[in-house]
Amino acid sequence: MDIDRIDPTLRAATRRVPRFHLENPLYRRAMARLTRVSPGTRVPGVARRTVRTGGVRLRVYTPRRPAGGALLWLHGGGLVMGAPAMDDRLCGVTAARTGAVVVSVDYRVAPRHPFPAALDDAAAGFTWLDGHAGEVGIDRGRIAVGGQSAGGGIAAALVQRLHDEGAAVAAQWLWCPMLDDRTAADRSRDAVDHPVWNNRSNLVGWRAYLGDGFGRAEGPPYAAAARRDDLRGLPPAWVYTTDIELFHDEDVAYADRLRQAGVDVTLDVVSGAPHGFESWAWQTDLASELVDRATAWLAARLDTASA
Repeated sequence: MDIDRIDPTLRAATRRVPRFHLENPLYRRAMARLTRVSPGTRVPGVARRTVRTGGVRLRVYTPRRPAGGALLWLHGGGLVMGAPAMDDRLCGVTAARTGAVVVSVDYRVAPRHPFPAALDDAAAGFTWLDGHAGEVGIDRGRIAVGGQSAGGGIAAALVQRLHDEGAAVAAQWLWCPMLDDRTAADRSRDAVDHPVWNNRSNLVGWRAYLGDGFGRAEGPPYAAAARRDDLRGLPPAWVYTTDIELFHDEDVAYADRLRQAGVDVTLDVVSGAPHGFESWAWQTDLASELVDRATAWLAARLDTASA
């Protein structure tokens, strides 16, 4: 991608972001192990602990002054790597600013654990949070579901599943979500070498997650959130993407379809930012402003849910 398309304040950081070579199985396994040992970050005023529900580990962030809302969070990693510690800063900041208890799910990743393992783990996290509402000091009607990148796609699919099961979800908070396996199946998209996450890596992630079901005309329910036809009745959504990342088209299309289905949608398109920049360039003004807008939206939605 032409460096001129990237916002000037992000160019230096973009050059420092390592390129993924996920087509190489040895490299992929090494990256998966590396992301598992991330040291994490503490945010002042937010307590952090780990709990287990069945075989699933949950990272719980509790603000000093809980406001009664909660967020179930799913980390990114292209469906094949990642760990909750990578999002310590964002989860901690979210808890501090919104007063929400944040629960980040340490879900299983592909290809060792293909679909629906990650989704089942996410559902287990929601069940734990809902069942322990009194213990952690939240209102069961004020639980949002969110995630970044692959986690954003899992979050969107989980919201669909919970809706079908009759569970109440206050909002969906989708950060540059990975929603549609058909993007990876479109090999013409390989021609653009998107920084951070390109379509060759995208293909590896989706194929590892869905196996033989990848790219087919019809897939199993909840395997790829963008595949769902009926989006009516889903909770309010905040969807963010950027105008130069691989997921732009699928994210905008999903936001548009939600809106057409009668869902209250806020679409935030950041100009000139590579995928996931709020994580690896979090100190920039562009990232800070995005987090400001996002946390303000979430706080307002959780407050509205209590009315």
